[in-house]
Amino acid sequence: MNETHDQDAKQVILIVDDTPDNITLLSALLKDKYKIKIATNGLKALHIASIDPSPDLILLDVMMPEMDGYETCRRLKDNPQTNQIPIIFLTAKSQVSDEEMGLKLGAVDYISKPVSPPIVLARVATQLNLVRARNLLQDQNKHLESLVKDRTRKLAKMQDAIIMAMASLAETRDNETGNHIRRTQNYVAALARQLKNSPRFSSELTDENIELLYKSAPLHDIGKVGIPDNILLKPGKLTSEEFEVMKLHTSYGRETILSVERYLGESNEFLRFAREITYSHQEKWDGSGYPENLVGDAIPISARLMAVADVYDALISKRVYKPAFSHEEAIEIMRKGRGSHFDPEMLDAFLSITNDFKEIAMRYRESETGDSEIF
Repeated sequence: MNETHDQDAKQVILIVDDTPDNITLLSALLKDKYKIKIATNGLKALHIASIDPSPDLILLDVMMPEMDGYETCRRLKDNPQTNQIPIIFLTAKSQVSDEEMGLKLGAVDYISKPVSPPIVLARVATQLNLVRARNLLQDQNKHLESLVKDRTRKLAKMQDAIIMAMASLAETRDNETGNHIRRTQNYVAALARQLKNSPRFSSELTDENIELLYKSAPLHDIGKVGIPDNILLKPGKLTSEEFEVMKLHTSYGRETILSVERYLGESNEFLRFAREITYSHQEKWDGSGYPENLVGDAIPISARLMAVADVYDALISKRVYKPAFSHEEAIEIMRKGRGSHFDPEMLDAFLSITNDFKEIAMRYRESETGDSEIF
């Protein structure tokens, strides 16, 4: 069927009949109001019907040599290109069983020969009005679908911008620099893709969830907005008391996400990942992390991914309290954390794609002045 429909153009009728007199009669009856196409057998009808623009209606004789109307109808209905074209059978066979056969094959009407011109005109007009209405509805639906897709894209873009703004707000109060959130979200996505076929992770790391992890990762440190400046910005080592306050950023982050869920009255996978990451990305595989000293698989997968990404980026980044380690030095430090800080399988996956992490780090590296540079 046509993709678009000109409501002012003449509608097209395909007349299929092997008798010239019948074709002449029907053509003369219909040509003033409709555009007429002719086929003298079933095979020609199949060919003409499949050519764009396809007919709006087919008037089909039943009794034809080689391929009768029933078989022609069956093939038209079996072809996705032509199965929506309405078919009216025109035939001298007037038994109820004949009409039943035609309607079962998908015909919309059945007119007996010899035809009555007023009946033909009325029934043709009825079917073509239905075709016009259906095409108008399809065009309106396509327009609405286009509008919905466009607004959905704009909404998603706005949501992404809000997420990045929230994440950047947290970073303005920290020693982190702007591209940290860009790097870590890309690390998380790269590591998740590497692990997606693992039996341990395949059910969680679907393509859709990896996209959501990528979008939620920037929120991992939003809880730091609740930490006092004298602790958050302290250039030296924190005291034990100060460290206990610093640990609260995970709880503050989770509470922020929970407040969003309460406001919405529901949750979703994006918010679940954001909540898990903000609250548990400081947990360690051996249970020595915080805030709950979770051990092993009790740590959410999303948080374990974030732990690898966050530690790698912290190691290769310069801070007021430490120099930047080289890529190679960072890898060796992280290798020592296998089974203690990091999920062993995740760490192994990281070690297999360290070049990808290095490329991401270079793409979103910092300038000499500490400002963000994106390549």
